[in-house]
This record gives sequence, structure tokens and C-alpha cells, in this order.
Amino acid sequence: MIPTLIAIAIALLLAIIVIVIYNKIAKAKVLTEEGWSGIGTFLQQRANVILNLVEVVKGFAGHENKTLTDVIKARNESISALTPEAQIAAAQHLSTALLNFKSLTEHYPELKANENFLRLQSQVDEMEEKINQSRRYYNGTARAYNQLRVVFPNILVANAFGFKPVPFFQEDESARIAPQIKF
Repeated sequence: MIPTLIAIAIALLLAIIVIVIYNKIAKAKVLTEEGWSGIGTFLQQRANVILNLVEVVKGFAGHENKTLTDVIKARNESISALTPEAQIAAAQHLSTALLNFKSLTEHYPELKANENFLRLQSQVDEMEEKINQSRRYYNGTARAYNQLRVVFPNILVANAFGFKPVPFFQEDESARIAPQIKF
């Protein structure tokens, strides 16, 4: 009788430990999903503003088709990306295309004086700042979640319940290098 009670008490204790660990990991996962949803919102808003910006630039520099096409293509990739991993890759590609685009606009003084262009460019810059703020929050929650799920005994529970690591949203190094525009 006593060995049965001890076995039941141990099983109950183990079940409680598993529940506590599961809940901690699940809460951390929810925070990463919340962080990513903020990034997704700002990526969508940036994509919408970029489309308008490209249309304004077409009127001034329509013959710069490759740069404009690259921006539109990168924007469309960003819109159609469904997973965080795909959205991260698309956002990095769009950042690189935007750098080329901004360099292109430097060669058109009349464009830089256009009120619509200036307003849209300001909106893109605001979106970039919001994306960076959201990226920092998301990466913090991703780090906490990934650390939580890999320590022992949490890793046993995480693997048993299918908790997967989440990717970090890092800035693409190529987006920091100014491109060379030749006419």
C-alpha cells in the first residue's frame, strides 16, 4: 500500500513539474509570436508605402527600370512570405533593394524636392525605425524562448511537445553597403 502511494506521489510530482515547464515554454512562445506579429504589421505597412514611392519615382526616373523592378519584386516577395523565416529573408532583400533605390533618387534633384516623394520617403523611414524597434523586441523574446527550451529538463518537455526554436531577425549585412549606381 505505501509503495503504491509513494509511486502515485512521485508520478503526481513529475506531472506537476512537466506542466510547470510546459506552461513556461508556452508563455515564452506566445511572446515571440506577439513580437513577430508587430514586425509583420510594420513590414506590410512599409510594403504599401514603398509601392506608392515607386510610383512617384517612376514619373521622374522611369528609365531606371532595373532598380524600380528590383524594389517592386522585393516588395512582392515581402508580401507573399508566409513564415517568419521567409519574411526575414524577404525583408533583407527589400532592405538591399531600398538602399539601391535611395541611391538612385540622389541623382534626381527635382525628385528630392517633390512633396509627395518627401512625405512617402519620411513614411518609409518611420516604418524602418518601427521595424527596428520591433526587431529588437522580437529578438529579445526569441532569445528568451530559445534559451528556455534548450536547458535541462526543459528540453525534454520542449521536444516531447514539439516546441521548435524560432529564428532571429537579423539585419542583412549587404544592406549596409552603399551600392554603386552608374548612368
